[in-house]
Amino acid sequence: MTKLKVAMIGLGMAAGHHARALLDWSDRIECVAAFSQTAARREAFAAQYPIPTTGDLDVIFADKTIEAVLILTPPSSHLELIERCAAAKKHILLEKPLDISFERSEAIVRAARQAGVLLSMVLQNRFRAAALKLDEIVKSERLGQLIEASVAIRNWRPQSYYDVEGRGTMARDGGGVLLTQGIHTIDLLLSYAGTPKDVSSFVRTSPIHSMETEDLVTATFAFENGAIGTLNATTCAYPGLPERIELLGTHGTAVLTGDTLKAAFMDGTSVTEGGQNSGSGAGANPMAFGHEMHRALIGNFIDAVRTGAPLRVTGEDALKAHRFIEQILAAGR
Repeated sequence: MTKLKVAMIGLGMAAGHHARALLDWSDRIECVAAFSQTAARREAFAAQYPIPTTGDLDVIFADKTIEAVLILTPPSSHLELIERCAAAKKHILLEKPLDISFERSEAIVRAARQAGVLLSMVLQNRFRAAALKLDEIVKSERLGQLIEASVAIRNWRPQSYYDVEGRGTMARDGGGVLLTQGIHTIDLLLSYAGTPKDVSSFVRTSPIHSMETEDLVTATFAFENGAIGTLNATTCAYPGLPERIELLGTHGTAVLTGDTLKAAFMDGTSVTEGGQNSGSGAGANPMAFGHEMHRALIGNFIDAVRTGAPLRVTGEDALKAHRFIEQILAAGR
């Protein structure tokens, strides 16, 4: 089987993790172009990774040998890039979130579906060993009937993080802690617990940060299956704590803290998984974790393109998280 030829668009903060993951899969995939409109970023990237760079976006879309594109640009640029990918019949691996509004996010999912191209999302926490084990436990119904599903996302970002032009604004990012940081853990929560409803919330911008969007959120909600839950999300929790998901069922309890799962069941059995200490990005450095999850994500993407294997995280999955975030923000207003 020939190597899957891909291109990267965007050489910002996340590009290094993706580049390392692509190089790990060099026997199955070849990145033939990495685009940035900024010469300094192209030069810095080229100095670290043996991947050709370009400042010409049109070349990527015109090259019919490029079957897929990794889009790592700011959220406000996503829809237009996805539409070009769809028109060129190129599969897509898209950095979260989908886009800056629910309407634009819906348009992205629709464009990919109508073009018949795959749309996978960079929600890499799905690929943690502990998260995969919890998914197995939930699907096997070892917890019994779910009665509560709650999440805590307690990150820390200094003011310097938000001083970068456009960061934390509606125009570039579409939101604050929920859409930028919280979406990873929100996506996991929904994959375990289903669809939320009856949302109430408090949404704030704290005195810790000078920024346009929210950095502190507390919400309560119910799920369609009858369970209830709470959410706390912030970038004000110095120095940053691992994200936490708690699932309470009629047969036991499971707690996912960062990359560690601990579950205990009423039949006397228990499960412990993970604990690799791979980092979380919860602190001042958002990229303070290894690229192993990105490698697994890209491996799943290659399998989906080449063999038709199911994507573990799709555009439709991300849209569910976007819809929930919209509900939380609307309830806060």
